[in-house]
Amino acid sequence: MSDFDWKQQYDHLHASFPGYMKQPVIGLTGNFTEGNCTLAEAYYSAIIRAGGTPLIIPPFAQKDALVNLLDSLDGILFTGGADLNPLFVGEEPVRELHGVNVHRDLQELLLARLAFDRQLPILGICRGIQLLVAALDGSIYQDIYSQATSIAKGGKFIKHSQEMERGVASHSVNIEADSLLHQIFRKEKLYVNSFHHQAVNNPGPCLKVVATAPDGVIEAVESTEYKPILGVQWHPESFGMFGDDAMEPLFQWLIREATLFQETKNIHRDIITLDSHCDTPMFFDQKIHFDQRDKRILVDLHKMTEGRQDATIMVAYLKQQERTDEALLAATAKADRILNEIESMVAQSCEYVDIAYTPADILRLKKQGKKAVMLGIENGYAIGKDISNVERFRKRGVVYMTLCHNGDNDICDSAKGQNEHSGISDFGAQVVKEMNRVGMMVDLSHAAEKSFFDALEISKLPIVCSHSSSKALCNHPRNLTDEQLKALAAKDGVAQVTLYSGFLRENQPATILDAIEHLNHMVNIMGVEHVGIGTDFDGDGGIIGCACSSELLQFTRRLLLERYSKADIELIWGGNFLRVMNQIQQASEIK
Repeated sequence: MSDFDWKQQYDHLHASFPGYMKQPVIGLTGNFTEGNCTLAEAYYSAIIRAGGTPLIIPPFAQKDALVNLLDSLDGILFTGGADLNPLFVGEEPVRELHGVNVHRDLQELLLARLAFDRQLPILGICRGIQLLVAALDGSIYQDIYSQATSIAKGGKFIKHSQEMERGVASHSVNIEADSLLHQIFRKEKLYVNSFHHQAVNNPGPCLKVVATAPDGVIEAVESTEYKPILGVQWHPESFGMFGDDAMEPLFQWLIREATLFQETKNIHRDIITLDSHCDTPMFFDQKIHFDQRDKRILVDLHKMTEGRQDATIMVAYLKQQERTDEALLAATAKADRILNEIESMVAQSCEYVDIAYTPADILRLKKQGKKAVMLGIENGYAIGKDISNVERFRKRGVVYMTLCHNGDNDICDSAKGQNEHSGISDFGAQVVKEMNRVGMMVDLSHAAEKSFFDALEISKLPIVCSHSSSKALCNHPRNLTDEQLKALAAKDGVAQVTLYSGFLRENQPATILDAIEHLNHMVNIMGVEHVGIGTDFDGDGGIIGCACSSELLQFTRRLLLERYSKADIELIWGGNFLRVMNQIQQASEIK
């Protein structure tokens, strides 16, 4: 078939239904020269060979257009080009600075940060690695030969700015053995080309160095947070110009990650994602802005949107304090005040978010393009000794109440208490029965083990643990033993893995891998129908790799890598918890 006979090619494409596989779309930043957007063929050819669909991004900086563009991409490649203008990173130019491209810098710095927040797979090449570092709070050398003299091994640099064919190796790089880059190439030494005089100085908090040249100049960086982010100083797209496919694994990695990201997005589009425990109201006294990307909190509308999170249960948290009549009345008043503040916060952004009272409300809001906030109470201290408060709080929309917190109260003993009642008190037994009657979920996170088993026996309906992890993997009094997990599942209850570092790993910071290990263990003990996720964000929750609502996509990505099916992920991401909620609400005597 002739390449010039386009009609024949058209007919060939449609000779039979091919069942096209939807390739991931990779955005490639374009250069700008003499009024034209340009891009070297090697870049988009490398993406096509690896199985992706390239989309060239012209240099523009309109923020709304950038956000809309990112929503259509499955990955992004920052291409090479001119020097980065140092003024954008708060520096004056040094004498050795080469030409800058004023059309690219602002756009690409914005694009890199927005893509990072949205968890897109990212590959940066040459200028691209420097751009990534600058956007993610690191620093670069404007000129390594004049600024980086202290790092040169033996006081000498190798030649980095070459004038040779780009498809030919010019020097070697040493790769860290435990890095993603090493997994991709399966080599500790790689031969690369080199055409730069700028380089990474400090990779910053989000990236780490994973390859260096023989003279110590940084040649590659990757994410410190288990995100699919890589930057390389050389030009891998040009290395195959003369038939050498040594760099193909790098582009194949990008396409694999983009395909995974595409699947992750599609799952979040089709299912309900519910975080069963969030403590954002604890920050209300700091005058936070839920409608903005507020750095002080881990859950806001922007972060929920970036992480494609549909719903969260915000709790009115009450610290366990004294139990005099006066203190109990104050506790009830405080719970009401916090619930009022949650409702007020939501009302101020009612175009984008609303209060949900039932599982059906969450689904309705998702179809309307809105986020959902549910109301919860953390610590039964809120009802004092007045059992009528249970029905009153339920009627105002509270979907669950944690029976206690870190200390015994009038309802039950806490995991961190003094065993005052030897489990559930007589009053506590009445509270559990009343919660069953009015359709409020009984939450046993924070409860002592005896309180847990007492509540299971007293309750006629399933109970939940809104934010608890496995004691077998992390011996914390707040976690659940395997016996508790089995008993909970036997009564059709649900335990929600929490992303609180101290409940996941002892003596060192936890990562997303630890959270997945807890979830896997709990699934093995209980079955996938009884496990979910309660992050405890803004209540000290947040771990490396899943530190805020923006990064909840990373949890789904990890579930896919663990070979969980879409149906399993739907159960984990809220299906199980909402099933129990619906069952309890349907059994309620009040409507």
